[in-house]
Amino acid sequence: MRRRIFGAAATAVVFGLLIPLSGCGSSEDGADDGTLRLVAAEYGDTPANSSKAFWDKVTAAFTAAHPGIKVEVKLLPWADIDREVSRMVKAGKAPDMALMGSYSDFAAQGKLYSADELLPVAAEANFLQPLAEAGTIGTSLYGLPFVASSRLLFYNEALFTKAGVSAPKTWSQLKSAAKALKDKGVKFPYALPLGPEEAHAEAMIWELSNGGGYADSSGNYSLASDRNIETWRWVKDNLVTPGYTGPTQPSQLNRADAFAAFLRGEVGMLNGYPSLAHEAAAKGITVGTVSMPVSDTLGAEDVPPTVGVADWMMAFKQNGNRAEIGAFLDFVYQDKNLSDFANRYHLLPSTVSAARTPAGGGLDKNDEQFLTALRGAQLYPVNDPSWMAVSDTIKRNIGRAVEPGGDPQAVLQDIAAKAADAGAKS
Repeated sequence: MRRRIFGAAATAVVFGLLIPLSGCGSSEDGADDGTLRLVAAEYGDTPANSSKAFWDKVTAAFTAAHPGIKVEVKLLPWADIDREVSRMVKAGKAPDMALMGSYSDFAAQGKLYSADELLPVAAEANFLQPLAEAGTIGTSLYGLPFVASSRLLFYNEALFTKAGVSAPKTWSQLKSAAKALKDKGVKFPYALPLGPEEAHAEAMIWELSNGGGYADSSGNYSLASDRNIETWRWVKDNLVTPGYTGPTQPSQLNRADAFAAFLRGEVGMLNGYPSLAHEAAAKGITVGTVSMPVSDTLGAEDVPPTVGVADWMMAFKQNGNRAEIGAFLDFVYQDKNLSDFANRYHLLPSTVSAARTPAGGGLDKNDEQFLTALRGAQLYPVNDPSWMAVSDTIKRNIGRAVEPGGDPQAVLQDIAAKAADAGAKS
């Protein structure tokens, strides 16, 4: 049967800590005592900005409004949460809820409640359309988008001024800007993070900018399409081989390292999201942002979709606490709560109302451009049960396409073959 894929969305990747919240027990047994269990990714990178503060506040307020229901939250690092929740589900000890980067494998197993079983119609209809689309399998929403972001091309305005270049609109202009930056001694004229941390995001950005991407117009994987092969040949020949991507091989450069170099003033251009813009401003770096330049084959007048990413809340059926889970999620998704969480980490709330209403806090000028991009974004095919395996294959292999001696066509065909095998097993 043909597997339908809808566009693109993943996690905002941040480092995490294992921090159980106050009042949380360690038991994985059922919630017969009136306690709901939520396993959530840790969005903070230090104890000072841990997500613990948010969940402590929200769960306390919820229990005050619903005295018979307590909520226990366990925070896990992004590196561990997918594996740990999968282990819990396999062991028959699923949490009531999880907030993480994927959901479709659990939905495919019939483990999840759909949104219409949990939320009022108005709440379900409030999710931004591209996010709701990515959270839907068939006609039902199983992955409830929580926070999101989109990607734009960032450039260091001071370095651009020094090099005498302006924001690029096409690949050839990007190459010219990269050459000028290199001639002025910029360490990473264009930072190309194709290391295993988040290579699938960078890869999709480039492929979309040449009219390609992960899926064709029928919604099927098209990982080794002619457009994609053309993209990576161009990137290899025009950016990597001339040394415009810096001293580190792209296959060895992770997103976190590229961002850190940008904040040190060592990067001329890279693809980024809202939190990086805020961090750069705090360090006095003036950042320009534009849509990803398009291939000269398409032309500057064409505007491919940007890449959008989202994290997903899901509710498991195992413990049978549908009404209680629904009450808690309806509470969490109130504008003030969702906006509070998004603002803590400079992400975008997933609902229309939280982004625009006074109760939701609205968005600052910097984040508005990312919200505009998100409205027309394409997300990863997270609603395909094989996506976790496919994305892992892309992350670990796409960098080989631009290595010395690498053959983009052979690499993409290898990725496509592995993706087909993962789809057959899902």
